[in-house]
This record gives sequence, C-alpha cells and structure tokens, in this order.
Amino acid sequence: MASIIFEGVEKRYPDGSTAIRHLDLEIKDGEFLVLVGPSGCGKSTALRMIAGLEDITGGQLKIGGNVANGLAPRDRDVAMVFQSYALYPHMSVEENIGFGLSARGVAKEEIALKVQKTAELLELEPYLKRKPGQLSGGQRQRVAMGRALVREPNAFLMDEPLSNLDARLRGQMRAEIARLQKMTGVTTVYVTHDQIEAMTMGDRVAVMRGGVLQQLGAPRTLYDAPDNLFVAGFIGTPSMNFVKATVIADGKDLFAEVGAFRLPLDAGLLEKRPALNTFLGKTITLGIRPEVLATADEADASKGRMQGNVAFVEDFGATQLVHLDVESASVEEAADEDAELTLSGNRLRAALPASLTIKSGDVLTVTVDPVHVHFFDPETEQAIRA
Repeated sequence: MASIIFEGVEKRYPDGSTAIRHLDLEIKDGEFLVLVGPSGCGKSTALRMIAGLEDITGGQLKIGGNVANGLAPRDRDVAMVFQSYALYPHMSVEENIGFGLSARGVAKEEIALKVQKTAELLELEPYLKRKPGQLSGGQRQRVAMGRALVREPNAFLMDEPLSNLDARLRGQMRAEIARLQKMTGVTTVYVTHDQIEAMTMGDRVAVMRGGVLQQLGAPRTLYDAPDNLFVAGFIGTPSMNFVKATVIADGKDLFAEVGAFRLPLDAGLLEKRPALNTFLGKTITLGIRPEVLATADEADASKGRMQGNVAFVEDFGATQLVHLDVESASVEEAADEDAELTLSGNRLRAALPASLTIKSGDVLTVTVDPVHVHFFDPETEQAIRA
C-alpha cells in the first residue's frame, strides 16, 4: 500500500489545451478516494497520470513517497480496472485472473494459490473454468477486479468500472467494491461521473471541474457544506434548487426576498453567517435542496413560504418530486461544465411524501427552514459562510 500525492500537477497538450490545472491532492495510504465530475473535467486524466499512461507536464506526482513522474507504468506497482473489463475472450476466468502473474514469471504453484484465494474473495470459484463470454456483466467485472487484486499492488485505479452495468448490478457492485477495499486496505482511486457512486463509496470525494479541484472532503461534508455553486448543484439527487434573492431590511429584521416572498434571516442564522449583513440591498443566490421543502400545513408558519402552480409531478414510489412554478428567478447549472450559471425560469423542485395528493395545476404553498438554506455570492459563486 502507498499514499499518492499530486503537488502542483498540470497536464497541457501540444495544442495549448489544459486538462489539469495545478492539482494539489493527497490520497492517504489505505484510503478510498473518489474523483468525480462531468465529462471532460480531468478526472480520468488524473487517474491515467498515476498509472503512467499520461505524461505530466508540470509539478510532481509521488507514489509511496517517491517521485513517479518518470517511472514506466510497469514500475509503479499499481493495478488498473477499466470500464471495458479488457478480458481475454479465449482464456478462462482462472487464466485471466492469473495472467499478470504469469507475465511476471511467477511460479505456477504460487499463481494457482493466489488465483484460488482471489476467486474465493470474489465468489468466482464456480466460474474459474468458464470463458468471459459465458459470464454476466457483473461477473466479468469481478474477474477484471480479480486480475488487479491478485497482484497485491500498492494501489488500485478504477476508471468508471460500473458504467456498463444496469442500475441493479451497479448497486450490487458498489457495495462489493467498497467491501473489498475495506477488507484489503489497498489505496484506491475511483473515477466516476456518477455522484451517487461518489457519495456511497468514497472515504473522501474530490470534485473536479475544468481541470480544477473544486472541493475535497467526506461525502457528507460536500452535501451539507458545498464550497461553491458547482459543487452544490453537482452533489445531491435530486439536484439543488437555485433561486435569486435580494437581502432587504424591514425594521431591525433581515430577509431574503424571493419575488413576492420573504425568507427570514434570523439572529441565529446571521450569527453563523455574519457576511450576509454585507449583502444588504444586494442580490444573492439561495440553494434549496428539494428534500428540505415541505407543504405549508406540515411546517412552522414562521418559516419562509413560497407559493406557485404545480407544473407536473414525478412519482418515485415513497416520494414524489413536485415541479412548482413560483414568482422568483431561478438559476440552473447548464449541461456544459464551462457554461456559467444563468437565469432559466422560476421553477422549484420539492421532494414530498407520496401520501400527499398533488396534481398538475394545483396551487401549492411550500415552506423552508432558513437553517437548511445555502447562500452563495452570485459574482464569485462561492458559499457565503463567515
């Protein structure tokens, strides 16, 4: 096992484009770290630099305390699991798992023992004599993991390994990979664009955008205290609502005015976020997660209220996602990760109990406790905290 450290690492291509911009990141020995972000954010490039499949054009990469910039891939003692499985179709499961050891000249008896042990760990014993074509997608992915695991490397590198599986299998394999990592204690770097995988698997999560690290922390920290609008919008399902508001004073009291509605900024909230006082008369962006919204008869009347027309309802069984048009201006993260947050209408999404009877065309009032609201500076896109 080994730690992996990026010190000001950059990746620039001959055409002048930059995939990674001054990345500082320490992956601790034995840690499961997830690199997450939209397509093109640089997460796979960072992983390939650890593996030695991409040259580093700036900074230093250290594996186990040693500078690895110039090391050939075979000398880094890391094992990679790809999205495509990359199994040899003409070989049996047993031969696929042991292939890397055979190529290194390991004795046949030792290979057999290690393959057997790995197969037991991955519950692949009944399939050792089968070819990959006779296996399900989940079984093939376990074989690919076994081929990496049998080597006992310093680190596992996983590049979107579950993206080819259906939703049910992805759920099973998420738990399986997390279990194996805890059992083996091998440093693991896992790349995905799926924030559900990131939130459920990683000890820590690094959110990337445009080659820049946006935030690094435990999954719960990213959810409860996002550093900026991008992280707030990327982490969480359903995604966070963003609405424009103006900070106003009414006597001694402060409010965030959202169209015709007011969200009280009480003394306790202002004590935690005194910087909100400096935005008096200015526009801010409110971040409201759908699950913290409630119908008016379920919540304290002193909380912020917003009323609107129900556009449509998505039924998820235990909950329903209500799309509500309210008198406010909302902002929504564009599909293009390089695009800015822009005005896009006045729709809120509220995750409400399925037991409520709500249908398109209804007039609905929702409430939110200000303690659950996130506040952002619309110019810098950074969270307003201090």
